[in-house]
Amino acid sequence: MSQTLDHQPAELPVIPADVTPERYAEILRGLSQASVDRHFDAFLDIDWEHPDFQVRADDPRWVLPTDVDPLGSHPWYLAQPLDRQIAIGQWRQANILKVGLQFENILIRGIMQYVFTLPNGSPEYRYLTHEATEECHHTQMFQETINRIGVQVEGMPWLMRKVAGLLPWAGSAVPFAFFIGVLAGEEPIDHTQKGILRSGKDLPPILSRVMEIHVAEEARHISFAHHYIRRNAPRLGPVERAVVAMLFPVIMRVLCDVIMVPSRSFRREFGIPRSVMKDVYWRAPESRERLQELFGDVRMLADQAGLRRSRVARLMWRLCRIDGRASRYRSEPPVAFATRD
Repeated sequence: MSQTLDHQPAELPVIPADVTPERYAEILRGLSQASVDRHFDAFLDIDWEHPDFQVRADDPRWVLPTDVDPLGSHPWYLAQPLDRQIAIGQWRQANILKVGLQFENILIRGIMQYVFTLPNGSPEYRYLTHEATEECHHTQMFQETINRIGVQVEGMPWLMRKVAGLLPWAGSAVPFAFFIGVLAGEEPIDHTQKGILRSGKDLPPILSRVMEIHVAEEARHISFAHHYIRRNAPRLGPVERAVVAMLFPVIMRVLCDVIMVPSRSFRREFGIPRSVMKDVYWRAPESRERLQELFGDVRMLADQAGLRRSRVARLMWRLCRIDGRASRYRSEPPVAFATRD
């Protein structure tokens, strides 16, 4: 069913921590119906053979945006010739897509582990199988875009790829931690793509279309993870709650680096000085600010779930360098966007 994106999907209501089972089921039915009413197919809703969707090595629209990607604003990158900036931009976007599809592959398998444990009549079953279906389409459109860019990117770091086969088991063994990990994989990419789309930068049509579809459907997926964590946080025991509160920012930071920090092969491919990489990820003050901005929604969620109350938990957020102001509402734009005329 081919669709256009005339507007951003409406934000669903926030679920309070003490929501009743009936209200939770109602919200999940709403999410499920939204998946029926507004969904996308990777090979129906993207005209891959359209001339505008062809990837060219001389297309300046692949230059990294200066106000979203940390590398795009670094003096070293800006000093490179245009063809070099384009090549770096194509590799960078392709690798982010590759990491994204690898995360979504883990997510799909973890969801299947989780729903296998659900009883008959569970409202989570229907919604999560909708989500897994949508994530399959995302992996298809991400991989198709990478293939058309034509660069050989690896995606996740070597160690993460090696342990990826074990991670889906968390869906059934420790589902609360699994859905925290889901957010850690989804929030940085979603935040970055929204920032690029909000910037108004002229993008290659193939990249713009893929981002639009991903952001539209990811809103439901992130919404469910937020709802799940808020609903189940009060059910944690005291010891489990303390451990989860400390690990919450660690999981966010570690998986953020897996997504956002390019691999060593990227640095070698383009001869990027080590000092540049350290500045960009995350030593320079402006890059640290960008890092903190990625997690405004997650800090809001941790506050709502009561997982940032203790002194130790707040210390862990600071040590991970992702503390700061919590968002007032889901997908609140950064101040730079919110104050723009």
